[in-house]
Amino acid sequence: MSGENKTLLEVSDLAVTFSADGRETPAVNGASFAIREGETLALVGESGSGKSVTALSIMQLLPPSAHYPSGSILFKGEELMGASHKQMRSVRGNQISMIFQEPMTSLNPLHTIEQQVGEVLTLHRGLSEKQAHERVLELLAKVQIHNPEKRLGSYPHQLSGGQRQRVMIAMALANEPDLLIADEPTTALDVTVQAQILELLKELQSELGMAMLLITHDLGLVRKMAEDVCVMTNGDIVEQGPAARIFANPQHEYTQKLLSAEPSGEPPLSDQSAKEIMQADHLKVWFPVRRGFFRKTVDHIKAVDDISVKIREGQTLGIVGESGSGKTTLGLALLRLISSKGQIAFLGKAINGYSFKQMRPLRHEIQAVFQDPFGSLSPRMSISQIVEEGLVVQGVAYGERRRRAAEALEEVGIGAMSLDRYPHEFSGGQRQRIAIARAMVLKPRFVMLDEPTSALDMSVQAQIVDLLRDLQTRHDLAYLFISHDLKVVRALANDVVVMRMGKVVEQGPAVEIFDHPQSSYTKALMAAAFDLEAAPGGVVAD
Repeated sequence: MSGENKTLLEVSDLAVTFSADGRETPAVNGASFAIREGETLALVGESGSGKSVTALSIMQLLPPSAHYPSGSILFKGEELMGASHKQMRSVRGNQISMIFQEPMTSLNPLHTIEQQVGEVLTLHRGLSEKQAHERVLELLAKVQIHNPEKRLGSYPHQLSGGQRQRVMIAMALANEPDLLIADEPTTALDVTVQAQILELLKELQSELGMAMLLITHDLGLVRKMAEDVCVMTNGDIVEQGPAARIFANPQHEYTQKLLSAEPSGEPPLSDQSAKEIMQADHLKVWFPVRRGFFRKTVDHIKAVDDISVKIREGQTLGIVGESGSGKTTLGLALLRLISSKGQIAFLGKAINGYSFKQMRPLRHEIQAVFQDPFGSLSPRMSISQIVEEGLVVQGVAYGERRRRAAEALEEVGIGAMSLDRYPHEFSGGQRQRIAIARAMVLKPRFVMLDEPTSALDMSVQAQIVDLLRDLQTRHDLAYLFISHDLKVVRALANDVVVMRMGKVVEQGPAVEIFDHPQSSYTKALMAAAFDLEAAPGGVVAD
């Protein structure tokens, strides 16, 4: 770290508590750190560690229920703690900007891209409409959005996740701030888009001489981006120092736990002799594109285009690819939850022609676990009602339902004492265990796992992967594991299918795909996921 760079931001003994119902809940306990001009500090920790509360304190954006028992936040030598609204307005957006994890919820769905980026310029710099228009075009080009002129009139829902995040970066950098706070800026993005966004941030940081506070639970991100690291847990900074030292020789047990939680090791070997549970031949899912007054079909979106797969007993088939590649559509077609063309066989019996009613007796053997455990669990139902729901449909008696639900919860490490509690009382990892219990209570033969770990912290991801592996061994389950996280796929999958734009780019035993990828697309995916040298002619920026 260069000693010449001046300290830009200095946070000293910051304590934050939230008051509710007459009780004070501590969120940050005496945090202290400094960021120098042009450098990046990473604030690392799991959900609930206090990272985002610390960042929002710098911007003075916490709700009225937040209180500061102690602390000082000096920015360019000026105290921000307790600063007036007028003073903070001159700092926010001008000198300190922030980008958030989920751009879809941060952008206004009713305003065009030009309106949203332009608003920052007219409010803070007083630019005219024409000047703002030119500056918005310049910013969109700078964040590498293709054909920026065509995107000016677009709304957020018309952009991909990577494009939306680029727009957020353009808004944050519109007034060339001295400090950018990036709160989990790539968590919601595909692995190759993540790599592009990180490269973009590094380029812009170098060009503008900007300092960055990076808030993340992704240690791979920290390795690529940060000079210094602060590790947070339960509101405390338990370790801080140069990133190289912390990765090479972590001192605190929590830092050691975070580093050891990253999925690693060789993929399990493929067993071609295992019994086939699910098979698809020449599977197609085409969605019609209709136009005109008579809604005539003029084209098709080929979400799944002529794909053949086999999923075997006790084995995991990993499906990898970027958003829009057709991964989830393939899984839903195999479960017969959307219509498709081609052959689908379950336990050797063709089911592609089965109606919804004909599928019902098979549903207990074919189950699914989805990405967002909070979204897939009804907040109005108790845990017992959620886990027993499939048993009710199958006509299982109350006493037996209760017993099997308790057994399933014990098996996933939740405990039968939780039967009468509700989803909001559990952490993200615990909710995902409940979602897994709901699938396992029916004693399935085949389970589709659609991004089951991507919404979870690193150490919780590792626990869920261990749980899934244990359940598979115990019950000889066949898994279809859909993910864009190649590290998790490598830890679980025996065989891998790489998809792009509805087609198979490459498929085979996981060891072969990971160690000797053949296509430039697969090589680019591996390079982005494992920080290898990028393959020439790889993935085109979105």
